Amino acid sequence: MALTVRTDEELEHALTVLAAAEGISRQEIIRRAVLERYERAGHVARVADSADRMIARWGDVLARLGTV
Repeated sequence: MALTVRTDEELEHALTVLAAAEGISRQEIIRRAVLERYERAGHVARVADSADRMIARWGDVLARLGTV
């Protein structure tokens, strides 16, 4: 599948430097960045969901501990 990505001078430079430093293509740099961001967003959502469940279950205890 093809995709055109419009870049500016700063992004061009960053892609070129990273590709050279890591010995991979500019396409692979973009691919990895997108997938990393996707995984990180999923992780943040899972942590937030877990925190909400813990607060629902233990919120009263945490509130009491905070007032001691």
